[in-house]
Amino acid sequence: MLEVSGIRIALDRLDGSDAAELAACRRALARKLHVGEKDLASVTRRRRSVDARHRGDVHLTFTLRAELAGGPSAERVLLSRLAKRHAEKNVRVVDEAPYDFPAPVPAAARPDERPVVVGAGCAGLFCALSLARAGLEPLLVERGDDTERRGEVVATHNRTGVLDPESNIQFGVGGAGTFSDGKLQTGTKSPAHRLILETFVAAGAQQEILWDAKPHVGSDVLPRVVSEIVRQIEEAGGEVRCRCRMTDVDVTGGQVRSVTLEGTGPDGERHEERVGASCVVLACGHSARDVFELLHARGVAMERKTFAMGVRIEHLQADVDRALYGTAAGHPALGAAPYKLSCHLPSGRSAFSFCMCPGGYVVSAASEPGGVCTNGMSLSDRAGVNANSGLLANVFPEDLPGDDVLAGVELQRRCERAAFVAGGGGFVAPAQLVGDFLAGTPSSAGGRVRPTYPRGVAWGDVTPCLPGYVAETLRAAIPQMGRRLRGFDARDAVLTGVETRSSSPVRVRRGDDGQSVNVRGLWPVGEGAGYAGGIMSAATDGILTAEKIVAAFTSR
Repeated sequence: MLEVSGIRIALDRLDGSDAAELAACRRALARKLHVGEKDLASVTRRRRSVDARHRGDVHLTFTLRAELAGGPSAERVLLSRLAKRHAEKNVRVVDEAPYDFPAPVPAAARPDERPVVVGAGCAGLFCALSLARAGLEPLLVERGDDTERRGEVVATHNRTGVLDPESNIQFGVGGAGTFSDGKLQTGTKSPAHRLILETFVAAGAQQEILWDAKPHVGSDVLPRVVSEIVRQIEEAGGEVRCRCRMTDVDVTGGQVRSVTLEGTGPDGERHEERVGASCVVLACGHSARDVFELLHARGVAMERKTFAMGVRIEHLQADVDRALYGTAAGHPALGAAPYKLSCHLPSGRSAFSFCMCPGGYVVSAASEPGGVCTNGMSLSDRAGVNANSGLLANVFPEDLPGDDVLAGVELQRRCERAAFVAGGGGFVAPAQLVGDFLAGTPSSAGGRVRPTYPRGVAWGDVTPCLPGYVAETLRAAIPQMGRRLRGFDARDAVLTGVETRSSSPVRVRRGDDGQSVNVRGLWPVGEGAGYAGGIMSAATDGILTAEKIVAAFTSR
């Protein structure tokens, strides 16, 4: 198979339909290879990206793969001919072995006690799926609800302000990622990425995530995709329990011996069970503060890590489209424009955009009573009027007082509680116009950009809800970001506070073998443990950890 990169497609060749795009790719590839279209037995897209470096020349760039009608021998002849014409640039032969889930553990090497996976976010789901396919019959426990019931409780919270601390945007099958757009873009590299994307597609996600440079599923599609992955885990021999959380872990002699699980039965009553387990995968997510407190009390090695805090910033999506795409804005082949910004200040601090949601919505991401926390999401069509992103600044371990490993958790709580008070209760969020924030003046009303936060906003000043160094970093960074993205510093852009859960403030320390450095059989994974930063990296960490567990059992 041949792979050809750098294939450029002008927008006037496209009408936004998949058929037109694929036909344009086929024509362009035939020209690049100097063959007829009939000589191309198959053409598939491997990568598609928008090149908007010059607003007057916005176009799509593709990496394509093709099989020639004459097979491998025809490919060799073609490559030789291209080399003679010095036209072989960006053309190569690919013959890749597909990356797959770990092989089954031999029956004789399988443990008497099944592995317990705590948390059904991205890391937990993919770890449990890997372990199940390896024949280890894992027990996956999730404190929140399945996706259907979880959607109902989130809708109830948005409508009434009633919060379920066990099931919300942070907790439930799929984890926080289920309600944050399903962005699958990642800055990491791993052969597991293709497997993860293919697993999502096989579970019902859009085919285009296999080649889009900035793939996303959408918060309207992801719940049913996640539900299908749960079904696959169960079909492979695993068990999934919702409304079931770990309340204790027995560590004796530096080894995990059991976990205590508290669940809710069909009758609504709580019941407790102690489950013997010498292999516990900790995939609790970045908001499981009670789990962090439990691990700290049990002496599990943990450390502070850098995290980030700030606000959500909203602009009109049409303004962002024009700023990035110029006169091409609105073309159906482009969709809503995303952005990614960062700013390094003379003070040594930095600010950056995070979890940018084109055509999206700011959401209530609280998981504790009395604390406002925001996040962002988009639906699969990204057709919302506003664009939003997290506007964050780093909080370093040295910014925190004392030596308490959980000091970052307490800082998050204080800011969330301050935002709750500033909003006037009921999970209403404090909001401020960018122009007023830069001037240090409270806002009394909004402008063109209407906030999308579902519980409503109270206009005022977001500054008291943030650490001083975070607020000052954002205040210094916004004008600089406005020079890179026209209109980012528009006076009527909206800041909604606070965003505190972009990543975990702690890391559960693990060794090269993937286990806790001081507790054998405890395998920390994903964002909550401090080893990932998004759906793809968390899912990858889950698969790689499962590989290490499988290898450990197989070699016994």
